[in-house]
Amino acid sequence: MLIGVVVVALGAGGTVLAARSGEDAPAAAPRVSSGPPERVILPGRPGDSAVVTDSDKVRAPDGSTYNSIDTAFVQMMIVHHGQAIEMAKLAPGRAADAQLRALAERISAAQSPEVGWLQGWLRDRKLPASDPAHDHRTMPGMQSEAAMAALAGLTGTAFDREFVRMMSAHHRGAIQMAGDALGGGADPALRELANEMAVEQGSEIRRMHQLSAG
Repeated sequence: MLIGVVVVALGAGGTVLAARSGEDAPAAAPRVSSGPPERVILPGRPGDSAVVTDSDKVRAPDGSTYNSIDTAFVQMMIVHHGQAIEMAKLAPGRAADAQLRALAERISAAQSPEVGWLQGWLRDRKLPASDPAHDHRTMPGMQSEAAMAALAGLTGTAFDREFVRMMSAHHRGAIQMAGDALGGGADPALRELANEMAVEQGSEIRRMHQLSAG
């Protein structure tokens, strides 16, 4: 999943997401968001006091560094992927286009293991699965409950059109969130995953629009 992807930094100018061999870069440019480290509290061992440190100096058990941007990205992306998988699982019994059904299966097959990896990332660092301060409804590309219910009520070509519209918007939101992780995150493995995610979802957006135009 993480082979053959290159992240090219452009200093203050942002980040380029280089596609795997034979694919173009994502259609939507990511929004890069970074800022100064935040102060975080690390619980001590039993009987020890908690330690206050900068968020960009926190280390995982394997010695890798991560920060609050990494943590927020992982917590939110688990929920974001969950909605994409929910949408994809509607396609088999509703989509008219066999190729669109196959693409939906590919989306689910790719994102389900990523959710597991992200959940493991949090567990390894003894971090909570979610942050109550995050309003998941406002994440880029997230679809409303009403829109999801309306999609579930469609079949045939009407479903295909709405699925392409909603999933494309959802993927563009994921690319934007991946850009935030690439611009301000500190964990190298997570940055690599974010880069691969953006490349793959950009490719899927183009494929969906090719199918809808056919």
